[in-house]
Amino acid sequence: MMAAFLWRSRPGTLCRGVLPWLLTLFGLLAPWPAVWAQSVAFINPGRSDETYWTSVSVVMRDAARSLGMALEIHYAERDHLRPLEIAREIAERPRAQRPDFVVFTNDYSVAPGVLRTLETAGIHSFMAFSGVPASLRNQTGLPRERYRYWLGSLEPRAEDAGYLTAKALIVAARASRKGMGHDGRLHMLAIAGDRSTPSSVDRNAGMRRAVAEAGDVVLSQEVYGEWRRDRAAQQARVLFQRYPEVRLVWAGNDEMAFGAMDAWRERGGVPGSDAFFSGINSSPAAMAARRSGEISALAGGHQLAGAWSLVLLYDYAHGQDFASEGLELVRPMFALLDASLIERYEQKIGTRQTALDFRRYSKVHNPRLTRYTFELERLLR
Repeated sequence: MMAAFLWRSRPGTLCRGVLPWLLTLFGLLAPWPAVWAQSVAFINPGRSDETYWTSVSVVMRDAARSLGMALEIHYAERDHLRPLEIAREIAERPRAQRPDFVVFTNDYSVAPGVLRTLETAGIHSFMAFSGVPASLRNQTGLPRERYRYWLGSLEPRAEDAGYLTAKALIVAARASRKGMGHDGRLHMLAIAGDRSTPSSVDRNAGMRRAVAEAGDVVLSQEVYGEWRRDRAAQQARVLFQRYPEVRLVWAGNDEMAFGAMDAWRERGGVPGSDAFFSGINSSPAAMAARRSGEISALAGGHQLAGAWSLVLLYDYAHGQDFASEGLELVRPMFALLDASLIERYEQKIGTRQTALDFRRYSKVHNPRLTRYTFELERLLR
């Protein structure tokens, strides 16, 4: 209880002056994990039956378990207002029942409202997956300034995902030559996630960069599938009729890629043979489709951002502030998933035979670490 009191009394930093004394005192009274266990609530923006967001939760539980942290997960079920409601419910709890940290995403630009609510309650907050774009900066300021309890953020470098998948998609279509239109160019559709989530915006930017570099690709139209398979299928049915020479479909996630593939099959087409599709995510279905060739390009690794966030918060709580590397971290996490990487992924993560141990990525547990590294390939070594 004394440690909890001192922790809450100094937002933004641990009471370093008394830390050595506390370590000595509590080291005599109780085992280390019991003394320093932190509680974390994660506001998951996805649905509780949505493959990607449930996989995020699974890996976060592994991280919490290996770091000795208590984790509670609340699904917003893709309701744009629900994260704000969840934040209020957490803030209204009796003080002793509030978590030490709340991790949330800025999907649908909920950050200003969530930050205000948690700040008033004196609860430390941290953004994962998507941070604050320039358009919202006047409402949020910078971490630890206007909102002192907002510790920072960690984002996968989302532009990488859009760029890597679009580039690989173009390469695959060129190699087959079935993707060429009558004008000798490749005609592509883009089904993006949504207009406001920073990770969606950045993925789209990466895709457009790959198209611009290619020189022989026509981006016929870009639409927003809201991350949904059914909506992407509806859009693709219309767009395939509107643009009959389209043979490439870039999608902002795997579900939208599957929706477009459904629409192509309805026309008698064969994904991976007479049309080429890309996706982002490492769901079992997406990796199976990549292995079979139905999906020509697939990137993943970003679902680990929640687990990496817990590593940062664990270290912060134990006196190793991630601020030494920056408060709003944008780091490479994506990798193109080919057959070799998929096999390693399934062996390490997909089988779930053993829980992942995230202590090896903690600076507290590994004082020789000089920089956090969050690449998927590092985890799969």
